[in-house]
Amino acid sequence: MNGQRIVACTHERHAEAILAIFNDAILTSTALYDYQPRPLDSMTGWFEAKRKGGFPVMGVEDSSGQLLGFGSYGAFRAWPAYKYTVEHSVYVRNDCRGQGLGLTLMRELISAARAQNVHAMMGGIDASNAGSIALHERLGFRHVGTLPEVGFKFGRWLDLAFYQLLLDTPLQPVDG
Repeated sequence: MNGQRIVACTHERHAEAILAIFNDAILTSTALYDYQPRPLDSMTGWFEAKRKGGFPVMGVEDSSGQLLGFGSYGAFRAWPAYKYTVEHSVYVRNDCRGQGLGLTLMRELISAARAQNVHAMMGGIDASNAGSIALHERLGFRHVGTLPEVGFKFGRWLDLAFYQLLLDTPLQPVDG
C-alpha cells in the first residue's frame, strides 16, 4: 500500500476529511442520493450513531496522515430480526480512485463484519455505477434486486441496485 495504512477513523481526526469526501460525492455523483452538501456538525451525529451501534469506520491514510478513503456499515433495517444484516458504504477521495483503495476498504469491512457475527452485507449501489458494481462482484457479492426509478438527481431517474454478500457467521444465530 505504498506507505498507506488502515486506521480506525475518529470524529476528532477524520470528520472534516470524511465530510469533504461525502460532499464531493453529493455534488458530483449519484453515489449518494443527497442534493445538498452536509454541514460539519452533521458528522457529530454520524459518528455517534456508528459508536452506539458498534459499527466500524475504517479509513486509508497516506504516509502523511491524509485520509484517502473510508468505509463503514450500519443497521440495514431497524427491526430486531435484521440484527445479523448490515448495509455498508465505501467512499474514496476523487483524486485517489482506481488505486485499489475501495478493494482494501471492502476487505477490511468484510473482516470486521465476520468478527461481529454479521451474516449478510448489503450494498445499495446506483445501478449506473459500473465501478462499484464490478468491485462488489469481484468480492463475491451478488445482485439480489434493483428498485427502478426510486431516486431523482441530475435531472434523471435513478435505479438502486442491491448487492449482497452472505458470510458464514454467526455459527449459532438466535431469535430475540
